[in-house]
Amino acid sequence: MAPNARVLKLGRRYKYLAAAALALLLIQGLVVWSFSGLEEDGEINAPQRRNRSPDKAEHSKDPDSSAGRRSWRARVVGSEVARVTRDTKSRPKQSTRIHVPRETWPNLTRDGDTGSVEGPHPTDRGFTPKCEIKGKDALSALARANTQKCQQEIANVVCLHQLGQLMPQSLPRYCQITGKITSGLQWEESDVGAPLPEKPLRVVYMLVVHGRALRQLKRLIKAIYHKDHFYYIHVDQRSNYLHNKVIEFAQHYTNIRVTPWRMITIWGGASLLTMYLRSMQDLLEMADWPWDYFINLSATDYPTRTNQELVLFLSKYRDKNFLKSHGRDNARFIKKQGLDRLFHECDSHMWRLGERKIPEGIVLDGGSDWFALTHKFVKYVTYTDDVLVSELRRFYKYTLLPAESFFHTVLENSHDCNTLVDNNLRVTNWNRKLGCRCQYKHIVDWCGCSPNDFKPQDVIRLQLSRPTFFARKFESAVNQEVLDILDAHLFGELKPSTPGLKGYWENVYDSMEGVEGLTDVTMTAYASFTRFSMQDLHSPEKTSSKTACSYSADSFPSSVEIYFYDDHFQGYLVTQKVQHNETLEIWLMPRGTMKLVDQVAAASRIQSLEVGTDWDPKERVFRNFGGLIGPLDEPLAMQKWTHGLNITVTVVWIDPTYIIAASYDIAVDSEADFTQYKPPLSRPLRPGVWSVRLLHFWELLAEVKFLVVPLTFRKKEPLQKADRWLHAGPPRGQYMEQNFQSLSGILSLPPRAEIEKDADKKSELLGKDLEKWTDNSLSGFWSVGGVCTKTVSAFCPSLPVCSDTHWSSLSPDPKSEMVMTRPDGRLR
Repeated sequence: MAPNARVLKLGRRYKYLAAAALALLLIQGLVVWSFSGLEEDGEINAPQRRNRSPDKAEHSKDPDSSAGRRSWRARVVGSEVARVTRDTKSRPKQSTRIHVPRETWPNLTRDGDTGSVEGPHPTDRGFTPKCEIKGKDALSALARANTQKCQQEIANVVCLHQLGQLMPQSLPRYCQITGKITSGLQWEESDVGAPLPEKPLRVVYMLVVHGRALRQLKRLIKAIYHKDHFYYIHVDQRSNYLHNKVIEFAQHYTNIRVTPWRMITIWGGASLLTMYLRSMQDLLEMADWPWDYFINLSATDYPTRTNQELVLFLSKYRDKNFLKSHGRDNARFIKKQGLDRLFHECDSHMWRLGERKIPEGIVLDGGSDWFALTHKFVKYVTYTDDVLVSELRRFYKYTLLPAESFFHTVLENSHDCNTLVDNNLRVTNWNRKLGCRCQYKHIVDWCGCSPNDFKPQDVIRLQLSRPTFFARKFESAVNQEVLDILDAHLFGELKPSTPGLKGYWENVYDSMEGVEGLTDVTMTAYASFTRFSMQDLHSPEKTSSKTACSYSADSFPSSVEIYFYDDHFQGYLVTQKVQHNETLEIWLMPRGTMKLVDQVAAASRIQSLEVGTDWDPKERVFRNFGGLIGPLDEPLAMQKWTHGLNITVTVVWIDPTYIIAASYDIAVDSEADFTQYKPPLSRPLRPGVWSVRLLHFWELLAEVKFLVVPLTFRKKEPLQKADRWLHAGPPRGQYMEQNFQSLSGILSLPPRAEIEKDADKKSELLGKDLEKWTDNSLSGFWSVGGVCTKTVSAFCPSLPVCSDTHWSSLSPDPKSEMVMTRPDGRLR
């Protein structure tokens, strides 16, 4: 019996060892899988090879499609994402080194599969599906959907698909042309300036807009406006401020109308195609709008030729439909575009649900979702009852990016396929290295691409041999100079003395929407801006100069704008109603907080060091232009470089109580323009003045200070006693698992005891004392650049009227002001 017992004991021991080994292999496999699937930030521990700067990347030969590559990896060494090294000789031995993980999407891709998703399977859906849901994509979508309604829709779609009742199996092809249709036209410069035909055709512009860039939209409309054309505007259902403002100016023009209905349209969603088809039906039913061509535009488009040139060109080819094709073999396009996958849109998300077959008998085509279509073709896709269109509508209802393929496919398989011209009359500023970063993963289970904004150095790309009349994208908040260049080309140079020529204003808050769209940080800052500005107006300096005015504000600001001048952020403009029935606008200017140290050789490459949130890796700007950061935010540090020798630098984050929150090294490649990294700091961040230092062999290269704002609001209500943990810093005062306090000596940081005691006292503040702390903190980073009144003030006549200033949102801005129609039918 003894040998048998030993055998059993030995067997159990090997059983445990085998289980442990299996677990270890599974963990290793998951790690490898996770790293192999990283799409957004690229490859970890990439091979040591020369890294090309993203700015020097060749433009893709696929000029218009926005779907991502099937398999995509990016180099990260010293380029867009900092490579954080585990060890460097520049560190003292007592410091702790960290290997900083890349940010990953929880639903990781596998084997280069652009849109595959993984995730927990639901345990309690609250309903019983009509069938057994199969497939990892469908199960993952059910688990991640936010509402039961969306889960039910997903289940119903999957069940119909599993039964073979959702998709058409085959479709008729009416086109008599075999092979791919690739006809194109060349622009003849000799036609420029020719007289218009006796009966010029008329265009309806379908403007699909969202966001808050009202002035850019007005500038676009002024540039494309003519009394003989028509303008139909759909404003996204989430953009109430923009919608109200568009209705205000549209009522002054008989040929500008706003859709009486609104939809939420998401990138890649079926809702966009639905919106287009519904708009086309509206336009066909408008008997008083006799249009010949349908051209869709967004607020980020802009003309590159005049209306007269466009009409002349379209009149010459008035029976042609202009759509840009993908320019590659169909099998590759179908895979890249995800047309062989089933999608469903709900909860403002495009859910991937599994695979599907392409209908037999037709040619699937697609490319850009920006086009110019004839009245005849629009009428066909809207009203026909033939099986080709009706079944393709059903197919594209469950398709990713349907507007990029539906019209192409219908036309190429219809009787009028010979009217297709492979040109959408516009140029798009693609830079795949910067634009393809899975930036839409929060709204679609796929990796997509987005074009870059045009900047002055990109204008040369507009000089093409093929006829183009529009370009995209443009954003005045990123660069307005390029629009000035186009305007000068189209309409002539404006006088340098033209008011508002270099200024740009964009609304970020308006009381008509309520405060629901504000964060606790912005709500705290806007209220604080008004309070300390009122104090500034009554300061001793202004009293002595007889310009002091005693105002008070009992309400929240009525609006806030961001202000740019010469493509540089100049601050916030806060509109505040005060006593005596007056309205003030206050200009809050940011104070500079960055310090650069003179260096030589490689260390002199540093140009800028910034900290912020909402980093846009495509345009390489912080979309949080004012840099307002709260205790629950996740700040990122960005460095801008000139080209030069390779260099390794150390980045150190120091909180207001001199806790070293993070320290890491960045290997900067010789051709890197930007590096950026977001350390995974535990929250809440301690409110107060933080600093980020950039060091080379522990010698200071640059330092920037930023403020974590003490909050006076929590969930839109005044901060309560139970909320004071927000100001106490992270648990045990440790921002990361590693402790970096051993670096205090080499960084020459002062003792912490007194300042920590003071910070703990401040963390207990509420009410007026808390407001005072917040006001004092913000006034250290913002100064009052000016105050004006909406109308002449009887109470404080020393204040200028806002329309007489150069900076106010009420000051003249001719380039974006809607005016009366000129005798020649134009607005400019």
